[in-house]
Amino acid sequence: MSATALRATPPAVVARPWDHPDSTALRAAQRVEIAERYGTPDSEPGPAPTGDDIAVFLVAYTAAGVAVGCGGLRQLDASSAEIKRMYVTTAHRGTGVSVAVVRALEEAALDRGWFTLRLETGVMQPDAVRFYTREGYYPIAKFGHYADSADSLCFEKAVARG
Repeated sequence: MSATALRATPPAVVARPWDHPDSTALRAAQRVEIAERYGTPDSEPGPAPTGDDIAVFLVAYTAAGVAVGCGGLRQLDASSAEIKRMYVTTAHRGTGVSVAVVRALEEAALDRGWFTLRLETGVMQPDAVRFYTREGYYPIAKFGHYADSADSLCFEKAVARG
């Protein structure tokens, strides 16, 4: 399916278990890309997310049923969560998949009473910085396990319906 056709047909974004084969494959692809960008297989500045601490994990599918993007939410406190493992396959970037996933994550956060979303990305991911800024996320001080990470950039957004 061409990028133009994909933009015309928004991806289906559905909740999947953390250990679903599509979830696992997309997260593995994300980690490979991060390792290549940062030159290390372990650039996680804190505890890696697990099925036990990710409250919701979403996978985006093309009309043909191909898994092309994902993202999850890890609760930080009673009213906020962190976006984790946001990823879109290289071939599907710029087609609206990332927008569909992040907006579905925002809705999932609101459904759980979380009105603030935070995230960490890195200095070697200018494309992610541009995307999150375009989606209304603004830079904040490094939080949690990212406080001492030289490569981390943190962002936040107050989410609301409507």
